[in-house]
Amino acid sequence: MSLFWRIFALNALVLGMATALLLWAPVTVSVPVLLTEAAILVGGLAVMLVANAALLRVGLSPLDRLTRLMTEVDLLRPGQRLPVGGHGEVSELIRTFNAMLDRLEAERAVAGARALSAQEAERQRIAQELHDEVGQSMTAVLLELKRAADHAAEPLRGELRQAQEITRGSLDEVRRLARRLRPGVLEDLGLVSALTSLTTDFATHTGLRVQRCFESELPPLGPQAELVLYRVAQEGLTNVARHAGADRVQVSLSRDGDAVVLCVSDDGRGVGLSHEGAGIRGMRERALLVGGTLDVEPGPRTEPDPAAGPASGTCPEAAPYPGTRVLLSVPTTEKDR
Repeated sequence: MSLFWRIFALNALVLGMATALLLWAPVTVSVPVLLTEAAILVGGLAVMLVANAALLRVGLSPLDRLTRLMTEVDLLRPGQRLPVGGHGEVSELIRTFNAMLDRLEAERAVAGARALSAQEAERQRIAQELHDEVGQSMTAVLLELKRAADHAAEPLRGELRQAQEITRGSLDEVRRLARRLRPGVLEDLGLVSALTSLTTDFATHTGLRVQRCFESELPPLGPQAELVLYRVAQEGLTNVARHAGADRVQVSLSRDGDAVVLCVSDDGRGVGLSHEGAGIRGMRERALLVGGTLDVEPGPRTEPDPAAGPASGTCPEAAPYPGTRVLLSVPTTEKDR
């Protein structure tokens, strides 16, 4: 039955009931109208309006649910659908909307994969140029400064030594940037070694205490999944340094059934969902590429032992810090098979 005929039938039912009451009820209307008769008529009208409103509410409630979903749907959180029941225009509208969400999520996943692949390719190109062009040029400058300093007299020698140290520091920074753009250790030594190098470098440059908690035996992951886990950990640590106001941060990697779970937690001020910016949304985009799910939530209010120092390997006693947790769950290669 179409929406028009459903509403018409509901109104006809209410009006028919009101007519039946007037025909068979022992009620008369005088001229002028008596107070009791007016009270009965007004009461009957009120009953009709309430019954009509209730029936219309039941009939149009699927449209209300559809409107709420339209305002809340986020393609970075896939799977939001309305149940479809019955037949008619409203059910067909819900089915069409759910199909549209399926299509949009699939198209967004493809577009996101292309964009992130292009981004990774550009990162690799820039890292290669930094290493081959800038790095080699600065190495040549460093050697020339050393040769000049060895043959120069004081006080020029001291100034050349100072310029040599500045150049060496700049060269180290260029190499660090190249490693951040394209983590070669991820391809050469695997995810755990790459995260260990990342957290060590993070602690050195930010002064924050970093606790690592990596399970010793993790299921196999594909190269794309490992890269997503690494980039999410990298972005999570960057957000901690920029926004959390934290002193400590914990990075853990564990197995949860058929998935590998990455958790980055801090003891800072925490963030709400309303503060999601480009960084967090970019992490959600990456998680969708490998069929993963990402959650950003307040951490538990139980403080971990502050005396616990940096660690690697299995540490089941470690609890997440109470600031903000970034949780990424990625299906393993075994599940994909």
